[in-house]
Amino acid sequence: MSKSPEEEHPVKAFGWAARDQSGHLSPFNFSRRATGEEDVRFKVLYCGICHSDLHSIKNDWGFSMYPLVPGHEIVGEVTEVGSKVKKVNVGDKVGVGCLVGACHSCESCASDLENYCPKMILTYASIYHDGTITYGGYSDHMVANERYIIRFPDNMPLDGGAPLLCAGITVYSPLKYFGLDEPGKHIGIVGLGGLGHVAVKFAKAFGSKVTVISTSPSKKEEALKNLGADSFLVSRDQEQMQAAAGTLDGIIDTVSAVHPLLPLFGLLKSHGKLILVGAPEKPLELPAFSLIAGRKTVAGSGIGGMKETQEMIDFAAKHNITADIEVISTDYLNTAMERLAKNDVRYRFVIDVGNTLAATKP
Repeated sequence: MSKSPEEEHPVKAFGWAARDQSGHLSPFNFSRRATGEEDVRFKVLYCGICHSDLHSIKNDWGFSMYPLVPGHEIVGEVTEVGSKVKKVNVGDKVGVGCLVGACHSCESCASDLENYCPKMILTYASIYHDGTITYGGYSDHMVANERYIIRFPDNMPLDGGAPLLCAGITVYSPLKYFGLDEPGKHIGIVGLGGLGHVAVKFAKAFGSKVTVISTSPSKKEEALKNLGADSFLVSRDQEQMQAAAGTLDGIIDTVSAVHPLLPLFGLLKSHGKLILVGAPEKPLELPAFSLIAGRKTVAGSGIGGMKETQEMIDFAAKHNITADIEVISTDYLNTAMERLAKNDVRYRFVIDVGNTLAATKP
């Protein structure tokens, strides 16, 4: 007979979990493994709420495992390290993002691209090497192999830095990989949400000219004044889109709802690249002729490997890049999820786990 989540491992843990696809979150007692010789254990201080968390608790993608403790933008303070750990010490500020494991023997792993390993292990709702379910950061503490631990520089705020572990690396990686990080490039960012607002900040830090493309004219002032974008296009305004035709070197498309790609292809210069980082639930239409006519590329990109994630956090700290956040208490979680479903957040909820989780223990 399999053990209950509370008895599975030796170290008691407490968090909030969804029990079924209603997605309702409530207090949950479980357990985590003892600290192995290559493991780092840390007290969770903050955890960002990603759109993936909302999809997962409701089983929108069809592979959720319950009980499900979400959270893959996890930051805190190291409380214990294994005997072979070299990267961090007790007291250090650290984070864990979307991954906690991979095979470490495939081509992707050898190239520091654990995120593309066919056997990658997600931070929650995945099966770990020992056969047990992984639980995420809506919890009092976390344990992970040191390969998956990200060091936080002293000047990086933990609350504003937490969402970079998912949203930040998701936009940083394609900007770098597709050569869109060269100063002077003209980059379009589609969608001004959790991913989009961080993409604007990274692109500006790389020295790019940045155009935000949105269906909401109301976001113009926010994009230009608060986030420092150079221009703003309303994607439904054909005159604006026509005037900007052929001006962009690359586009990072962060939209996770079904939307037409044809107008975006029109904005690209010849040899321009459209990179999808948002994941709509239904397939998008791909008009071949508009790609052929300018040797344009459409591609996808998903998070990044551990080496690049550390590089991204260090770059963000150097350039004072953080997410724009609304800090919430643990007992506000279900309301936050309802608001996230309506995109009613600027731009990322972050749970103050360190100060508010313990009070919710039954």
